[in-house]
Amino acid sequence: MPVEQRHNDSDSSNDQAFEARLAAALHAAGDTFEADRGALVAAGTVRGRRRRLRRRATVLGGAAGVALAGVGGALLVPWSGSSSGQSPSAVRTIPHPVLSPTARGVTPDEMINMLEGLLPEGKFGKPQGRGVDASDPLVAPYAQVVYDDGHGAAAISVSVNRVLPGGNEARQATQCPDKVFIPYDSCVTSHLPDASVVTVLKGYEYPDRRVDTKLWTANLVTPDGHHVSVSEWNAAAEKDAPISRDQPPLSTEQLKALAAAKEWRGVVDAIPEDPRQTQEPPAAPDDGRRTRQILTSLIPKGLKVVGHASDDDGQFTYVVVDDGHGRSLVQINVQPDMSDVAEQLFGDGSETLADGTRVAEHKGPGEKGGDGVVMWTADTLRTDGFRVVVSAFNSGSQMTPATRATPALTMKQLRAIALSPKWRS
Repeated sequence: MPVEQRHNDSDSSNDQAFEARLAAALHAAGDTFEADRGALVAAGTVRGRRRRLRRRATVLGGAAGVALAGVGGALLVPWSGSSSGQSPSAVRTIPHPVLSPTARGVTPDEMINMLEGLLPEGKFGKPQGRGVDASDPLVAPYAQVVYDDGHGAAAISVSVNRVLPGGNEARQATQCPDKVFIPYDSCVTSHLPDASVVTVLKGYEYPDRRVDTKLWTANLVTPDGHHVSVSEWNAAAEKDAPISRDQPPLSTEQLKALAAAKEWRGVVDAIPEDPRQTQEPPAAPDDGRRTRQILTSLIPKGLKVVGHASDDDGQFTYVVVDDGHGRSLVQINVQPDMSDVAEQLFGDGSETLADGTRVAEHKGPGEKGGDGVVMWTADTLRTDGFRVVVSAFNSGSQMTPATRATPALTMKQLRAIALSPKWRS
């Protein structure tokens, strides 16, 4: 029997993931990140491009980069793609027989047929898919259909790729996201008899719940580095479709079984190996812990740290502080080699210090839908491209309403944190 470990809501488990990772991580926490996610999956990218997107999202500021890693492997699920050539209105009541991938590769039709063949009997429509592209190992094969078991139409999607066993991507794919950035109802991680790890996350398409579309996902990683990501909704499309049923159609066990189907592993085996993947460093949770320790040491006296991120990302972390007048989220990104985006980050209104460090300060609304949430940011860039950007909010999470009129830290205090020489360590 699989051994299950339930995620403790009080334990921050993934900073960002993404996003996201975030990710979805599971998915974007707000409009800014939704745009990033769409750009990612429309291109079918899964590895190196995700890292570039994360850098881009963080450059743009706020929690977009955070959510990307927090979501983790969930970002691999495609939301759009090229047509397989079948009519979008085609409806079948009997699923195709399950086909096994061969060494010659996998076509979009085969991906769609495998997905339909592995689902319970029902009606299928609006198929989309992408097969194995031998010319680009960064392109993720996927399939998506609208499935109706007689209780309402639901979009179901599957995406597969190869990850480096023991690497950051493999680990993040099956981590529960951090509820500070990605709210959800439940997250359960199971260890299967073959030593695969699968995480089932039950959350929402829109983290701010402006539309109550449910999104349930299963992310599975095998010891050999096969990664399978399955998503389902209680609507015929992930966005801009009315809710058609109370819950997505597949139960937790059915989601796990679909993700664990041996057919997907054959598809992964057909994907050409990306030599760049072997360059990924192993997971280094101590780096994230060190970042959080430095941030905590720089929090002004009188503020009590009442929450913090997990220790899985050396470039990002956060703490939640309280001075007795309400919780306040404080997050930081520490990034080397950012000179190439200096002009995007520091335009009119920024200043240059005597040592050449550029500093920009921003005050504005929060990005993720929390009622009355504001965001204060101090952004710094050293002459060698070393960037430290610190943001504080007047709530313990961007998803929840404001708990106070302004953040617990002043702009002067945020600036002092960002300019601290401790980050060089």
